[in-house]
Amino acid sequence: MSVPSTKSFHWQSLAPLAIGRVYCAPVESGGRLYLIGGCDESGAPMNVCEAYTPEANQWTTLPPMPTARAGAAVAALGKRVLVMGGMGVHQNPLSTVEMYNVEEGKWEKKKPLLEAAMGISAIVKDCQVYAVGGMGSDTFPRGHLQQYDVRNDAWHALHAMPTPRYAASAFFHAGKIHVFGGRQAKNPVTAFEVFDTETRVWSRFPSVPCRRSFSSYVMTETSFLSLGGLQQARGYKKPKFVKNVEVFDIEQGGWTKNTRHLNMKTKRADFVAAYLQGRVVVAGGLGDQPSVLSSAEALHPVKNRWERLPPMPTARCTCAAAVFRNSLVVMGGVAQAPSNAVEALCLADS
Repeated sequence: MSVPSTKSFHWQSLAPLAIGRVYCAPVESGGRLYLIGGCDESGAPMNVCEAYTPEANQWTTLPPMPTARAGAAVAALGKRVLVMGGMGVHQNPLSTVEMYNVEEGKWEKKKPLLEAAMGISAIVKDCQVYAVGGMGSDTFPRGHLQQYDVRNDAWHALHAMPTPRYAASAFFHAGKIHVFGGRQAKNPVTAFEVFDTETRVWSRFPSVPCRRSFSSYVMTETSFLSLGGLQQARGYKKPKFVKNVEVFDIEQGGWTKNTRHLNMKTKRADFVAAYLQGRVVVAGGLGDQPSVLSSAEALHPVKNRWERLPPMPTARCTCAAAVFRNSLVVMGGVAQAPSNAVEALCLADS
């Protein structure tokens, strides 16, 4: 397999956000990148929405979202952006659903979720949106699977996920929704469960081998990877940052035996991870002290080892990120305060 050399990657500083923020939600629609809501420096949810136009290297402030929120789930449906749930101004989960029409530049209220929730994971398939899990108003995790029919503006309850959780990682592959990790209160979840959108049945798969929170998950053509995080210690010991990497082989249907040489170079949690140009890449996050990190690295798929990339110009964690036009765009996040930095990891010829 031919993959680009780490020397081919570089960071490009893009136009900054109008306001520094964290827990904002990115989504691509119509060749532009949208960033929805978030929290400001005081921790208050915001109704700010911006759209990035790469040709002009410019962020445009859009009409404010009717409902201020942070940590919302978002989905692109053609030239419309659907925003679901999240945390409201009273630190409460929301059931509110709103849609932004890209061409008209207008917001429209839609049917609410069947139950208020934050920490929802969203998947789009054939004009259907699936909202997975979340945390309810009583702070307990939910196993809900809600399906939104955009044509009829209606939500339908499907079979609940076997393991209630919020802030899970969800991927769509081969007609199925794959759900990894997440949390139940302060406890990390290791359950890996799969929903078949044709048969509408959940299946349990082998759990993630290592129990940790604030880890990242990435899907490649052949595997799912569980990366880093904060591992819960036994007894009175403090949790510890780890550099563990576990690989689930899609064809074999199981987790491959972990070897130390596959671990990342740097222990980190709450970081950005993506599959970019044939490589799994990670950047930023929190490290051992704990302190915010700028370091970045890429996994070579043949050598099965991590190689250092140029560091991200702005050290930070809890960033929003999206693969956009063959680059990894990292937006906002936290250093000592919410950041307005926007930086893209690109190839030299991009």
